[in-house]
Amino acid sequence: MSSRKTTLFYAVLIAVASLAVGMVLASRLDLSPRSEAVTLTPQVGANAPVTGAIDAQTFRTIAKNVTPTVVNIRTTAKRRAQDLSEFFGGQDNPLERFFGMPQPRGRQPREEVTQAAGTGFVISKDGYILTNNHVVEGATKIEIAFFGDEDGEVFEAKIVGRDQLTDSALIKLTQLPKAPLQEARLGDSSQMAPGDWVMAIGNPFGLAHTISVGVVSAIGRPMAMAEGRYEDVIQTDAAINPGNSGGPLLNLRGEVIGVNTAIYTNGQAGTNIGIGFAVPIKAVRDILPQLETGKVVRGRIAVQVRDVPRDALAEFGLKERKGALVSIVTPNGPSAKAGLEPGDVILEFNGKPVTGRNALVQMVMATKPGTTVPMKVLRDKAEKSLSVTVEELNLETESGGPSEESQEEQTGSGFGITLGPLGSEMARRLRVPSGTRGVLVTEVDPASTAAREGMRPGDVILKVNGQTVETVRDASQALQAIKQGGAARMLLWKGGQETFVVVTKE
Repeated sequence: MSSRKTTLFYAVLIAVASLAVGMVLASRLDLSPRSEAVTLTPQVGANAPVTGAIDAQTFRTIAKNVTPTVVNIRTTAKRRAQDLSEFFGGQDNPLERFFGMPQPRGRQPREEVTQAAGTGFVISKDGYILTNNHVVEGATKIEIAFFGDEDGEVFEAKIVGRDQLTDSALIKLTQLPKAPLQEARLGDSSQMAPGDWVMAIGNPFGLAHTISVGVVSAIGRPMAMAEGRYEDVIQTDAAINPGNSGGPLLNLRGEVIGVNTAIYTNGQAGTNIGIGFAVPIKAVRDILPQLETGKVVRGRIAVQVRDVPRDALAEFGLKERKGALVSIVTPNGPSAKAGLEPGDVILEFNGKPVTGRNALVQMVMATKPGTTVPMKVLRDKAEKSLSVTVEELNLETESGGPSEESQEEQTGSGFGITLGPLGSEMARRLRVPSGTRGVLVTEVDPASTAAREGMRPGDVILKVNGQTVETVRDASQALQAIKQGGAARMLLWKGGQETFVVVTKE
């Protein structure tokens, strides 16, 4: 390709990155990936912590070795433009995807052709590339350019498999370059800890060959990937921006320990403010065999759970905080058929201890549908054994959002509290008088006015400003109606008696 065409390609990359409107809200366009009989064996690095000092050559060496494995991705797609307020209750999304920029409110949905730029990295000499699902979802055309290719040759790729829950996608070049491909090595993300050095390589704003360095700021940050489904991600202060999406996050050995997926914007323009997130490479490696087939299969037991409230351990007969508290059991679902009830605490699943909500969710999703597994639950302070048959998780049927009856919880906006339904079993455990209706407080922000007024998880809200509340929706609407700086007069059932508190909306 001529130098003029090379210049034009990168100019287009810069332009399309800024025009990539609505990447978060990919259309329902059916581009089901086709199965392929492949045997993918990516290079795997040492499963051990990185130790030793760094010197002036460390980051230069990593960049030199890994950059040839990183690619620029340009996609073309037909999408339906939509108003984000439909999805976020009128509020701006605090975690904008790298290419997602909210459109003006009130615009009617329509189909439009959009282009976007992202990043990926080669994991096989056969032309397999890992990137983010949101980079290629709905794409009708995918073009690849290699970082180290000075001629600027562009190759086409096709989708092999996608996974919404890890925001991962496996794509493959339809034609290989003449020069042999170099593969990125996959590291062990479980060995990373806050303070560890990391490097990001990507294509921010179409500026290819961009290197940034930082540290792991935190691990295990839960991020919503789909309706009611979360993935624990790595937080980093390495500078990542629109266009880095799908690129590698590397340790000091030059091994990929994460796939950059999102940034925190605090409601501002989608640029780096020092907080970025990457999906741990272990989560992606675990599903690679399924991505190769074009479909990732996970299990579900049709139940909603939460961590046991810290202040209610004695009520459940627990000496330590463990297990997953059942809040809702879907009628006629696997858990209902197994005899699971709201208020039960699941202590073991398939013979393994359940340390909390997230642990149980991961166990269930990793179980093959159709498998019958034993569960140990705590009911009325006594252990009970049950068996549940796991069914297949279908995100398409769950994407419509929860109904009022199935809704697990809502946030009391401005008050620092999270609300959930008060089931009969929970009411009995909290010694709520028979016939009394109310809403359960499931979480309280320690820095909120509610916490300062003594509200704790396990409190039951009976009235807000004199109005009786019987459902989560009742309480949420009553609290949202209060203006900032106003006060909510709440009658609580707390510690076995009615208590009156006044909480200011911040």
